[in-house]
This record gives sequence, structure tokens and C-alpha cells, in this order.
Amino acid sequence: MKSFARFVLSCVFLTSLISTAIAQSPPRPIPLIFDTDIGNDCDDVLALGMIHALQSRGECELLAVTITKDNPLAAAFVDSVNTFYGRPDVPIGVCHSGVTPDQGNFNGLANTTDDGKLRYPHDLMSGDAAPNAVTLLRKTLAAAEDHTVVICQVGFFTNLANLIDSPGDDISPLNGADLVKRKVRLLSVMAGSFVDPSKVRGKRHGEYNVIKDLAASRRLADHWPTPIIWSGYEIGMGLRYPYRSIVEDYTYAAHHPVVESYNMYVKPPHHRPTWDLTSVLYPVRPDRGYFDISPLGDVTIDEKGYTNFVASPGGRDRYLIIQEAQKGKTLEALTSLSSQPPE
Repeated sequence: MKSFARFVLSCVFLTSLISTAIAQSPPRPIPLIFDTDIGNDCDDVLALGMIHALQSRGECELLAVTITKDNPLAAAFVDSVNTFYGRPDVPIGVCHSGVTPDQGNFNGLANTTDDGKLRYPHDLMSGDAAPNAVTLLRKTLAAAEDHTVVICQVGFFTNLANLIDSPGDDISPLNGADLVKRKVRLLSVMAGSFVDPSKVRGKRHGEYNVIKDLAASRRLADHWPTPIIWSGYEIGMGLRYPYRSIVEDYTYAAHHPVVESYNMYVKPPHHRPTWDLTSVLYPVRPDRGYFDISPLGDVTIDEKGYTNFVASPGGRDRYLIIQEAQKGKTLEALTSLSSQPPE
């Protein structure tokens, strides 16, 4: 009788474990929104190339790209990259916040011509013709299945803070916070720093994505209603994209937007930190051992733009951790996905 009871208890325990694993397994392909300040650094372009590679592998589906850099060529450049990868119809949304309105070092590639023809063909020629980012986010989320969408935010907090502040409308009667709570499974953010500053730059600093629209950053940190994974400054700094890959792995195309943006951003050779790429890799492949993650806790952002994490069993937030032994495998994944040829 005792043996039978133990057997029943074992079955119940095993069923519980399996149910938990199924509940935590992301759907395939993962519906994904990419929110970016593209043009301010070339890692955004590498990350967008990664997303297309992951979609070609059936691991995610790019639902929309929203932009927080307030320059009209940012949207045109995104459309040229999406078209290069064979997905010209991915919706693109923009904001008009006045944050980083300069063109950037490589967004002008959208207008580059060879013999009178666009080097990278596309049909969205300016962000002035693109929809508002919050409107696009609301439409995209309203059309999605509940609790499925992953948002990768690798730029400023502007669009997503405005999203949760948005009222109900003809797209959805839900306000932005409730719409996010119903539709979003996870927010993956490249922002902040979560290690002893002496191990990174020798002093504490406000991370770029946080401080450029600090008011929005603090609103999102205080009010975002779903789990957040934070990839801090230190993660990308510890995983630098090898310039050898730029030289050798993209030769399948005479002109490649990833290569050209990389070389135009900073005079080569250089090994750029992979900040934005890490915020794409983890949520799409959370179980591959590329990273460890912190315990649950809560992240706040103070008036100087510093991120603070306090562990709490009931917290909303975790942050990425990478061990020395993981770096080779993780960097190989980042490199091979970024350089994968279009279908």
C-alpha cells in the first residue's frame, strides 16, 4: 500500500513538473516586436539581422518594428533591411519625441544609389509616411493571441512608456497597460547595469538607453505590468562582435546593410559590443544555456538614471548574467545568426 502511495505521489510530482515546463515553454514561432533606436549604434542592425535569421529558422515571427530615434531616415533604413531579408511588409512605426533627431552614421544607406537605382530597394522612403508607434503597437497587440508576444526593446523607453499610458480607443477598449498585460508574455530590455561598476568602467554611470529619455524610462520601470528581463551594459561589453566575421561571413552579398552599417558607424576594424543582440537571443532561446539569470526582484531607476535591483520572491524583474565559460558558445550563436544569409 505504501509503495502504491509513493507511486501515485511520484506520478503527481512528475505531472506537475511537466505541466510547469510546458507552461514556461515559449510558443513557436515566438511573436516578436522589435523596438529600436536604430542609427545610434550598429548593434541594432546586427540584432535585426538576427531576428530575420531566427524567423527563417521558424523560431520567431517579426510582427512589427517601432523606432525611438526621431529621424525620418531611421524608418526608411529599417524598411531597406527588412526588404533585403525578404520581408518588405513588416509594419514600421515611429515617434516624434525629439530624442536623437540626427541622421546617424549609416541611416543614409536607405538613400544610397548605384547607377541611379537604390542599393537596398524599399518603398518606405521616410518615417513621415509611417504610422505612429503607439498606434502600431496597439494594433499589433490587439490582433495577437493573449500572453504570447515578446517585445525586445533595445533603444529608448519612449514608445513603450507611451504605450502603457495610452487610453482605450477604436483599436481596443483596453488602456495600454491592460492591453500589454493581456497580450505580452515578456519584455526583454537592453538597458541599465547590474554589476559592481568597478568591473565595467570603474565608476557608476547612467546607461545610454536609460538616460536619453529618463522620464519615460522611470515610468516604464515603475508601471510595466509583465515580466521583464534586463540585459545590462556589462553583458554586451563582455561579448564583442568579432570584426573577422564582418570581413568573412557576409561575402554572399556584394553589398550588405549589416556590413556597411558596421563599417560606417566606427572606422574599422573594431569589435563592437553585442548589447542589443543579447536582448533578442535570450527570449527566443531561453533554454540553450547562453546566459544565467538573476533571482526575481524589482528594478527601479533613480533620478540620475541609475538602475537599482532589489531581490524579491514576488518581483517582476530578472537580469542576465554571463559566466566566462558561456561566452564562447554565446558569441558563436550571435555571430552565426547575424551573418546568416537571407532565404
